[in-house]
Amino acid sequence: MAPATDTAASDRPDWRDINRVSYRRSLVLMSVGALIGLGLAGYALFTAKGTSTLLVPPEDVAMVNQQPISRSDFNTQIQSLYAVDPAHATPAQRRKVLDDMIREELFVQRGRELDVAAVDPEVRAAMVNSVEQEIAADAITSHPSEAKLRDYYAAHRAKYASEGMMTLVDMVFPAASPDLVRQAAAALKAGTPAAEVEGRFHGRDSGRVNGEEFYFAARLHLGDKAFDAARALPAGGVSAPMQESDGVHLLYMLKNTPPVPMDFAQARERVVADYLNDAIKRLQGGDEKFFRKRANILIAKDLRPRDQRR
Repeated sequence: MAPATDTAASDRPDWRDINRVSYRRSLVLMSVGALIGLGLAGYALFTAKGTSTLLVPPEDVAMVNQQPISRSDFNTQIQSLYAVDPAHATPAQRRKVLDDMIREELFVQRGRELDVAAVDPEVRAAMVNSVEQEIAADAITSHPSEAKLRDYYAAHRAKYASEGMMTLVDMVFPAASPDLVRQAAAALKAGTPAAEVEGRFHGRDSGRVNGEEFYFAARLHLGDKAFDAARALPAGGVSAPMQESDGVHLLYMLKNTPPVPMDFAQARERVVADYLNDAIKRLQGGDEKFFRKRANILIAKDLRPRDQRR
C-alpha cells in the first residue's frame, strides 16, 4: 500500500511552484504596464501644446520660442513686397522677409511680456512700434553735448551740404561707329548744339535725364558710373565715350552747380536729428541682438543657408 500512497502524493500540485509562477507573471505584467504608461506619458509630453520641439512643421517657415511663423503669411509677404511668388524670389529677398517676420515676432513677444495684447496685424505693428519706442526713449530724451555733436559733424561732414544740381544731355550713338562718336564729341566741345550733333552723327537723346535735375535724381537716372563722370564735368564739358548695352554714350554738360558744404552752425539742426537717429538705431539693434540671443528660433530647412540644411 505504501507505493500507492507515494504515487497519490506525487500527483498533487506543489503550491510553492504555482506561487513562484504567479509572482513572475505579475512582475512581467507590471513591467509591461509601466513601460506602456511611460510611453503614453512621453507621447503626451512631447505632443502637448507649448512643448519645445526641434522641428519646424511643414506649414510654417520658422518657430520663435515655439510660436510659429506660418508659411502662408511668409508667401503673402513676399508677394506683397516684391510682386513675385516665393518660388521666383531671390535668396536675399526670402531672407529679408524671414528676418523681418522673426524680428516682428520677437518684438511682439516682448510686447506680450509688457502685457500688450496681439490680436491682428495692426496691433502687432503697434506692439513692435511700442517696444521700439521704449528702447529709444533714453536716446530721444538725451541731450548730447556740443562736443559730441561737433565730433559727429566732423565724422559725417560729407552729409552736410546743399543739394547740387546739373543740366546735361545724355546722347547715344551706334556702338559700331567709334569715329562718329569721336567726331560728335569734338563738335560738342566746339559749341555745336546737341540737337544738331545728334542729327549729323546719327545719335539720339537717351531720355534718361530731363532738363535740370538734383544730383540725387541724376544719380538715380544715370547710374553710378555715368553720374560720377557727369559731376566732374564743367559747363560745356563732354565726357569720354562710355560703352553700354544700348550703344556708346556721351554726356554733354550744360550747367553744373556742385553742392556747397555747410558749416556746423548751418547744419546743427540736422546734426542733432542724425545723431539721435543713429543712437536709436544702435539701441534697437543691440536689443534685437539680445532678443535673438535669448530666443529659441528654428528655421524651416528650405529657408536655411545651404551650409545649414543638414
